[in-house]
Amino acid sequence: MIQKALTIMALFASALYAKGFALYINQTQNERIKESIVKIYTVAKNPDFTIPWNSSIYRVTGSGAIISGNRILTNAHVVANHTFIEVRRYGEMKRYEAEVLSISHQADLALLTVKDKRFFKGIKPLTLGNLPKIEQKIAVFGYPTGGNTLSITQGIVSRIEHHRYIHSSEEFLAIQVDAAINPGNSGGPAISDGKIVGVVMQNIRGAQSIGYLVPTMIIKHFLDDIKDGKYDGFAHTGLITEKLENPTLRRYYHLDENVTGQLVIGWIYNSTAKDIFQKGDIITAIDGHKIENDGSVEFRYHEYTSMKYFVDLHQMGESVTYDIIRNGKKLKVSLPLKRKLDDMLLVKTKRYETMPSYFIYGGYLFTKLTSNLLAKYGRGALELRYLSTQYPTKEKREIVLLLRVLAANINIGNYGIRRMVIEKVNGESFPDFKTFYQKVMSAKGEITILEDRDGMKIAIDNKKAKEISSELLKRYAIAKWKSDDL
Repeated sequence: MIQKALTIMALFASALYAKGFALYINQTQNERIKESIVKIYTVAKNPDFTIPWNSSIYRVTGSGAIISGNRILTNAHVVANHTFIEVRRYGEMKRYEAEVLSISHQADLALLTVKDKRFFKGIKPLTLGNLPKIEQKIAVFGYPTGGNTLSITQGIVSRIEHHRYIHSSEEFLAIQVDAAINPGNSGGPAISDGKIVGVVMQNIRGAQSIGYLVPTMIIKHFLDDIKDGKYDGFAHTGLITEKLENPTLRRYYHLDENVTGQLVIGWIYNSTAKDIFQKGDIITAIDGHKIENDGSVEFRYHEYTSMKYFVDLHQMGESVTYDIIRNGKKLKVSLPLKRKLDDMLLVKTKRYETMPSYFIYGGYLFTKLTSNLLAKYGRGALELRYLSTQYPTKEKREIVLLLRVLAANINIGNYGIRRMVIEKVNGESFPDFKTFYQKVMSAKGEITILEDRDGMKIAIDNKKAKEISSELLKRYAIAKWKSDDL
C-alpha cells in the first residue's frame, strides 16, 4: 500500500516537473521571440494624383521580425513611399536608421536592414514554419496602437483561402485568424511552435476578430525570388476563363458529370496563353490537381481555394502544366509564366515610390488613369471605373485623361472640363500616355485637335500654349510643367 502511494506521488511529481519544464521552455522561447520583434517608424511622402505635382508627408508605425541575414521582415505598406525609416528593438528605446533591401507591393512584403550592424548583436533570428492547420493556435507579436511596448495577442487559425490584399488589390492565399489585430500590428509575425507562420497584413473594418496574415508560402516565394538580387514578382497566366457550373452550358460542350473544370473564353493580348490555348478548351487540371467547376482546387484534404494557388507556387520564368479537353480529345499543355498581372492591365495596380505622370499644355492638365487616381475619387467617376475593368489591347495600353483645366485666356469656355478621356490627337490614335505626350509636343500646324470617343473636340493654339507656359506655372505655383519621367 505504501509502495503504491509512493509510486502515485512520484508520478504526480514527475507530471508537475514536466509541466513546469514545458512552461519554462515556453517562457524561454517567448523571451527569445520577443528579442526578435522590432518596431518600425516610417516617414513617407504621399503623392496627390489629382494635383500630380503635389505631395504631403505622413508618419506611420508598424512591426517587423528579424530573420536570417540581418534582415527585418515586414509589410510593404508599412514602408511604402518611404523617405526615412527607423527601427527599435524590444526592450530598448534607441532607434536605428533602416533601409529597404527589397519590396513586393504585390504580396505586401518588404525586407529591411540596418546600417549599424550592432543592432542585430545577440539576436537569434526567427525561422519560417509551414502553412498552419485550421484551429491551430497562434500568437501575434507587434506594436499596435494604444501603447509603446510590445503586445502579444493569441488566437486560432479560422480559415485559409484566397483573399484580396488591400495594398495591391491582387488576390493571394491568406490566413484568417481571430487574434486581435490593430493598426501598428502590420508587419509583425504570427508565431506557432516557435516559428513564423504568417505576417500580419490587414483586418476587416467593422468586423470582430477577423484579421489576415500573409502565409509562409507567399513569404518563401518572395525570399526565393530575390535571391538573384532582383524582384520578378508573382506571375499571372493571362487566361480568361468561365465557370462550368451551369448544366445547360455543360450540355452544350458535351461534358459528362465526371468532367469538371473551367472553360477558356479568351486571354489578354500580351499573354503567352494566346500561343497555347484555343477558345473552347476545357481546363480540367493544373499541375496534376483537379479543377472544380467553380475554379477551385483542393490544396489540402477537404480544403479548397482558387486554382491560382498552383500558379503562385511557381517563380517567374517557370511553366505550369494543364490538362485540357479540346474538341473531345484529352491533351496536356505547358504554359510559360512570363508576366505579372500588372503587365496585363489597362489601368495598372496602385503605384508606390513614384510620382504621377503628367504634363500641362495650354493650361490643360493631362495624366493617365491609375488605381491611385481612382482611389481619390472614392465611389465617383463611374465611367473611369468601368474603363478600369477593361483589358488592354495592342492598340490601347493606357487611358489618357484631360484631368482639369487651369484657367487662362487660351482655354476660355473649357474651364469646367474634368476627367475627359482623350482618344485622338489630330485624328490619330495612340497606345499609351508617353506616345500621347510625344504626339502633342511634336504636332505641326497652328492648332492641335484632341478628341474623346464621342467626337467632342478640344482645340489648342500651339504657339500660345508654349508662350503662356511660364506664366501659368507662376500663376498656379507649379514647379514643373511635366513630370520627370517625361
